[in-house]
Amino acid sequence: MFMPDLFSQASAVPSAEMVIAHCDGGSRGNPGPAGFGAVIEDARGKVLARLSEFLGKRTNNYAEYSALLAVLAWAIENGFPRLRVVADSELMVKQMQGKYKVNSPDLRPLWEEARQRASQLDRFEIQHTLRGGNKLADQLANEAMDRGMGRVRQTATPEPAPRRPAPFEQSPADRPERQSATKPVRQVFDGFVKNGVVHLVDGQLPEGIFVKVVRE
Repeated sequence: MFMPDLFSQASAVPSAEMVIAHCDGGSRGNPGPAGFGAVIEDARGKVLARLSEFLGKRTNNYAEYSALLAVLAWAIENGFPRLRVVADSELMVKQMQGKYKVNSPDLRPLWEEARQRASQLDRFEIQHTLRGGNKLADQLANEAMDRGMGRVRQTATPEPAPRRPAPFEQSPADRPERQSATKPVRQVFDGFVKNGVVHLVDGQLPEGIFVKVVRE
């Protein structure tokens, strides 16, 4: 039984309606680390399932056929007898349509298996699209390759930025210790003012002090 390593499925109710499967496969190196992805929707565009699997070291064409086999298996096992497949592999599409011969000994068993599974459906269609029409399936295929290569992408949680002090605000370390305010000692001197100059009767005023002249 075909068991992809990522299989998410909505509550799909079997129906005679046509379901549409976008599938894609890829290889980094051809052959190299390979994977496939597929998105299966109902006639109204509701996603019924997402399939994705890492395949090890394989070719692009092997990965494309693996995607097709996966969606065929899903349709059969879930009771959807009418399936339209959309793929961006022109080679696979035309081989399934009987327009191209299958000369590769590696692909022929996959092609035969795909034809056998397709014959179990009431209706099977397959059509070619450009890569732009298969974006989500392509993304799932690349995610499968990332997983197989240990490149699982994780979203880092950014550390909170340090709080900037408000204008003129000092950090606790920079704040001087508060000194208890002491009321200055009031002193009284006897004297008089002449020509705007203060003269004491006895002694001199200390340097740098302020004086308040009180008339008696």
